[in-house]
Amino acid sequence: MDLSTVIGLVLGFVALLVGMTMKGVPVDSLFNMAAILIILVGTLAAVIIAFPMNELKRVPKLFGVLFKEQKLASDSDIIRMFSSWADIARREGLLSLEAKTDEINDPFLKNGLGLAIDGQNADYIRDVLSEEVEAMEDRHSAGAQIFSQAGTYAPTLGVLGAVVGLIAALGNLNDIEALGHAISAAFIATLLGIFTGYVLWHPFANKLKRKSHEEVRQKKMMIEGVLSVLEGEAPRVIEQKLSSYLSAEERRKLAVTKNSDKGDGEFVEET
Repeated sequence: MDLSTVIGLVLGFVALLVGMTMKGVPVDSLFNMAAILIILVGTLAAVIIAFPMNELKRVPKLFGVLFKEQKLASDSDIIRMFSSWADIARREGLLSLEAKTDEINDPFLKNGLGLAIDGQNADYIRDVLSEEVEAMEDRHSAGAQIFSQAGTYAPTLGVLGAVVGLIAALGNLNDIEALGHAISAAFIATLLGIFTGYVLWHPFANKLKRKSHEEVRQKKMMIEGVLSVLEGEAPRVIEQKLSSYLSAEERRKLAVTKNSDKGDGEFVEET
């Protein structure tokens, strides 16, 4: 489970509910069916209009991405894996890596290594894998855009709900109690629109973009690793090249791990 998503949601709702209580606003006033209908159903309607059904069908899966921890291999493990492959390829030839393809769980990496073993040139491999990354980016961007647009629509629909509430208030100027309920509903609609837009939908979109960015970054690192092994570069050169994708702290940890592994037995791949 992605704890940052869960913690953020909990804090957001706590901030809203506790803030309302401290201001003396009854929490049950949030359960205004007219406001909920305008904001939530209205936002849903706007999103359905804005996107084709084949993209909307992916929304349940996108919620799974939001609430599940992203399972990516460790960057340092990938670098050490390519370093090991480079050493094997230089000593025994590129075809000796064919047995390694059965141990790879990542289809992208498996495809890249398979193309290299099959004798494809570097330009062809880069083009094929880069096109696959771009297609993945497009899919991820379309998913994030759904939530981003929902975040744009919700606050505006909050204004619409406020206008509806004020219209109802102006129609009941002689009834103080009805006037108070109508004005309250107007502001509740605005509150729900702003809250869902800026605490739910926009942050959801940003989380999807960040997860996509991490996956794309790692895929690009894999492309460089495959091409480096294909071109027969030395393990140390590959490590230095791929370390450019790491932060300074991650580079330090990689160096420490490498030093501690010197003299150990066979390299163990983690995929």
